[in-house]
Amino acid sequence: MKTKNILLLFLSIVLIESCAVKKAGKLTSDSKVLRFQTIVDSIYNVHPDAIGLMVHIESPEQKISWSGAAGYSDFKTKTTIENDQPALIASSIKTYIAATILRLVEDGKLRIDQPIENLITSASKKLLSEDGYDLATIQVKHLLSHTSSIEDYVCAKHVEKYFKFIDENKKYRWTRDEQIALTVERGDPLGKAEDVFNYADANYLLLTEIIEQVTGEVFYTAIRTLLRYEELGLDATWFYTLEEKPKNVKPLAHQYYGKYNWDSYEIDPSFDLYGGGGIACTTEDLAQFSYHFFNGAIVKDKAVKDLIFTKVKTKEEQQNKYYLGLSESEIEGLTAYGHGGFWGTVVQYIPELNTSIAVYVLERDKRILRKDILEAIVKEMKSI
Repeated sequence: MKTKNILLLFLSIVLIESCAVKKAGKLTSDSKVLRFQTIVDSIYNVHPDAIGLMVHIESPEQKISWSGAAGYSDFKTKTTIENDQPALIASSIKTYIAATILRLVEDGKLRIDQPIENLITSASKKLLSEDGYDLATIQVKHLLSHTSSIEDYVCAKHVEKYFKFIDENKKYRWTRDEQIALTVERGDPLGKAEDVFNYADANYLLLTEIIEQVTGEVFYTAIRTLLRYEELGLDATWFYTLEEKPKNVKPLAHQYYGKYNWDSYEIDPSFDLYGGGGIACTTEDLAQFSYHFFNGAIVKDKAVKDLIFTKVKTKEEQQNKYYLGLSESEIEGLTAYGHGGFWGTVVQYIPELNTSIAVYVLERDKRILRKDILEAIVKEMKSI
């Protein structure tokens, strides 16, 4: 009888460990794996309409490099999600763009206080100048911090019009030039540089032009090189449809927007591709990018790296915690730095824990769950 009980105990342990291996990425201790996966599972069980949840925690000092998931990667076929599937990170890319600009600063090829007048293409210069923008006073840092006073092609008063067009023309292939032209068409300058904070993807489309003008390469190739993808092992990261999907990377998870009944697979990604969004990657690659950046493995000159915390003050009274391609927030009483994205993605770096956490919620309408997941994980990590 005693032997039988021991055997049953052994089989139970094997079963628990096999489940952990199935749902986890790089394992830490079994207890940590189960605790983190329990958080993801419990939140998903309460909110199955989130369709799928994906998480990666990168915390080398605590010996944690863990990926977990729950739900489906394709709701229509009820395909179970895998923790190492990539997805579109949308505006979470903005920190990548900022880091690329800082690499150019580090290499002595650019300054963040440099006027953009002679850094963007002649076509964009003509369009913006004729619309009343003073390009001699708009600096690189103003684009990075959304303080250029450039109105956006997806501005608040036109966002529904933009989404309606996408909804009715799901396979329409946008170009960057077309979106910059639409910026001018949809709105006039909101003032001079540093007058207002106005979040606008157009700023980041212009930044990818600057990257191309300075490097002489297409922006996505320059980003790949400057951000040291190969050196850092970011081998599941690419610009979707602009670059070939890396070998051995699993299919993209479907991402949804219930309000419009959108499935990311049915929409051409060019509506959010040229710097405002565009990167596809796993949660592991996103968290590792964040961790590597803040730990000096990408921009190695600390003084240059810390320029990302530049705060550009505006004349308006609106307060914001946006720096250069980076937002500040608070999670469980701890300061965090990161960026969220349209499809329900987010990555946060918590200095006090020296930890980066990436979260994907596959149903945009349930993106509030990003906060719940982050808070639960950080609370758990604080107790470890």
